[in-house]
Amino acid sequence: MNIDQIKQHIPHRDPFLWIDEVIEVTETSISARKRIDAELDVFRGHYPHFPVLPGVLILEACFQAGAIFLARTVEFSNGGVPVVTRVNNVKFRQMVRPGDVLDIEAELTEKLGGAFFFTAKATVEGKVAARVEFACTEAAIESE
Repeated sequence: MNIDQIKQHIPHRDPFLWIDEVIEVTETSISARKRIDAELDVFRGHYPHFPVLPGVLILEACFQAGAIFLARTVEFSNGGVPVVTRVNNVKFRQMVRPGDVLDIEAELTEKLGGAFFFTAKATVEGKVAARVEFACTEAAIESE
């Protein structure tokens, strides 16, 4: 999936779209990618002389991958969108820097009612940058 196809599945847009492409979607998982551009505005203020992608944005990329997976595989009854409702067992292993390519893998491990449970990891050049477990449920989109 390219960026235009991703935008058809989730409501996120620049500057808060943290997936550039989807590599693969299976029955239980998704693989996605984000290229970390040195010109991202976040680097102006997050250690300007030693830019590091904030860990919460690495996690957000994992969450967005899970949302894309759900949008492709689940039809929500209320036409809503998936939102994160729980985050567990977060581990950061290495920094993500400008110029890195963040590879994201999220796996659906369980579904209970309207809750979807995932494990995810983000890697750079095969080395784990972060791991996380999270849950999503549907939230209705309010009209403007």
